[in-house]
Amino acid sequence: MALINFRRSGTVAASQSPGPEVGALLEGYSIEVMPRTAEKVADFRAILPAGTRVYIAHIDGTPIEDMVATARRIAREGYAVMPHIPARFLRDKAELADWIARYQGEAGVDQALLLAGGLRAARGEFESSMQLLETGLFDRAGFTHLHVAGHPEGNRDIDPDGSDRAVMEALRWKQDFSRRSNARMAITTQFCFEAAPVIAWADRLRAEGIDLPIHIGIAGPAKLQTLIKFSIACGVGPSLKVLQKRARDLTKLLLPFAPDQIIAELATHKAAHPDFNIETVHFFPLGGIGSAANWAAATCGTASATPIESRG
Repeated sequence: MALINFRRSGTVAASQSPGPEVGALLEGYSIEVMPRTAEKVADFRAILPAGTRVYIAHIDGTPIEDMVATARRIAREGYAVMPHIPARFLRDKAELADWIARYQGEAGVDQALLLAGGLRAARGEFESSMQLLETGLFDRAGFTHLHVAGHPEGNRDIDPDGSDRAVMEALRWKQDFSRRSNARMAITTQFCFEAAPVIAWADRLRAEGIDLPIHIGIAGPAKLQTLIKFSIACGVGPSLKVLQKRARDLTKLLLPFAPDQIIAELATHKAAHPDFNIETVHFFPLGGIGSAANWAAATCGTASATPIESRG
């Protein structure tokens, strides 16, 4: 069953007002920017709730100076900044220490999303986020939050055979590391389009002893054509077929999409299962930062952001 509902983005369908469970799931949501997209926002305070966690994606070729400058600007506007630290971009431990010092000294950063990075071959001594964690540099620098990547639909870059053996092994290692770290750890996932596989994946993690909070990736309002392009580029799994099925009707390619159905189903499941380990939503604003923020505010009837200290 397709879990996509097409309607004009930024509005709530009149026939189905979201219940309080949707607002509860969206409370404390985070959002992702890049230096070049952040430059287009005159003032984040005009579109994002105060205290929102803002991830800064580090795309290959972006100088660390641009990353730090973006972090500094967003922090000054009152937001918790979480830059990506891609392991394969780094030459060695000394360069990692330099990045940490810059982020902390110039932008007051005390949290990060650690990931391998999209390169097929490492530029230096780090291949994975586990190796970054093993350096101990983040704990010594007093980082309060460390997030790692999650892949509800698998990741063929990590498991080329289509299984999830290596992915699960890495998550078990990170679960164990979280018990040794002073930082609060969580899993931030790739964006998905179907609720049922996400629920099954989250339940499986808990069954296997992985109880790190999950911040589920959700694509913000965007045209179907845009979503398909980014989904292919980012390696989205089987749920891409949902978009492709919709795209057979060419009239829908330029229609706005909003993730009402997947959010509603996840929120309903969480309300019925209080121990469900999806804690909140992380938006990939593929159709624009403002569109994602406006949709969240309209959908949950508020623009609140839970203080970072109480979230993973």
